[in-house]
Amino acid sequence: MNVGIVGSGYVGTTLAACLADFGHDVINVDVDESVVRQLNDGDSPISEPGLDDLLDRYAGASLFATTDYADLANVDVVFLALPTPTNDDGSIDTAYVEAGAEALGGVLADIEGYPTVVVKSTVVPGTTADVVGPILERESGLQVGVDFGLAMNPEFLREGSAVEDFQHPDKLVFGTTDDRALDALESVYASLLDDVPVVRTGLSEAEMIKYANNAFLAAKISLINELGNICKEYGVDAYEVADAIGLDDRIGEEFLRSGVGWGGSCFPKDVAAIVAAAREQGYEPALLQAAIDVNDRQPERMLDLLDTHVDVAGERVAVLGLAFKPHTDDVRNSRAIPIIEGLQARGAEVVAYDPDRGAVETMRERFPDVEYLASASPTLSGAQAALVVTDWPEFEALDREFDLMSGDVVIDGRRVVERRDGLTYEGLTW
Repeated sequence: MNVGIVGSGYVGTTLAACLADFGHDVINVDVDESVVRQLNDGDSPISEPGLDDLLDRYAGASLFATTDYADLANVDVVFLALPTPTNDDGSIDTAYVEAGAEALGGVLADIEGYPTVVVKSTVVPGTTADVVGPILERESGLQVGVDFGLAMNPEFLREGSAVEDFQHPDKLVFGTTDDRALDALESVYASLLDDVPVVRTGLSEAEMIKYANNAFLAAKISLINELGNICKEYGVDAYEVADAIGLDDRIGEEFLRSGVGWGGSCFPKDVAAIVAAAREQGYEPALLQAAIDVNDRQPERMLDLLDTHVDVAGERVAVLGLAFKPHTDDVRNSRAIPIIEGLQARGAEVVAYDPDRGAVETMRERFPDVEYLASASPTLSGAQAALVVTDWPEFEALDREFDLMSGDVVIDGRRVVERRDGLTYEGLTW
């Protein structure tokens, strides 16, 4: 098939590379000329395992990037994969999606046949039908369900494993308004249909499934963190407790590692958005708000543990991990941000290290006064205390590097460091 993608951020780039790998001819439209050049050169604008290999294989062949919407004239399906950032009240800002729909609507009438427009962006229920559809109709002079199809196909990609998640998904969700739009989506994902559960549903249901999915997982993490905090008070090993309850198939073993909390671009944004949307409808989502509150408190709990062992005013303190999770350069809503803010408020001299240089450079823009070093050893050297914030595999191997510290306090927010003699070790929830 000929597939168009509007947007080449995290989702759009992964979508483009993986659909090219499925055998489709892909045209990716983006307003940023430098990103377009990168894609056509086979270089990924984001850090994601496996993505560079796919782009190197297909760029210039079955994958082409452009700034011109007119290049979409021959597509069968076009995805809107544009950001929906958070407003101050937690609601989503649909400006990028609306702008993309307007630009696409301007060329939609030039596309032959029955093109299908698929919203891939995360949007609250009603957005595809009540916002995107009318914009497309207004700009094109065409009618949904008569001249073109409209669909919603949420993504469930995890940063650090997005390519693997796309190629081997847990499920596919097709929200459509008519059979032709459904047929188009099934053709796009034809290579997966025999092996993956497919949910065929309406537009609003598909939109809500994405929010429900992420809200449930975020709440599960906050719940295990709350239980871990209680375990800490009793001197109970929270991980042994989690291993036991995870054997109950009603609970499951995934997402039961208590720690410093969730961050990134999805969980914070999506939980805040569905809370804001619920309030707009007159419903107070107390449980989801509690999940947010628990998550927001975890970094401060980590700092409180540090305070019980050392006054860090004027002292060198090492922060290990800046990305919100390993194998990514994304620092959006990273738990390292409130940790560094809290250390600086306490008067500490903060030094930091992350294995991903992209994460370092982004964090440097936010915290220019922090010293960023090239590996764990010089970061720990001379430090009075260390805080482990991201569970990079590299940190699991650290041992004698802690002997380079001038102090011995290690506050572990991810349970990756082994307790041993010579360290004053505190796990966050155990």
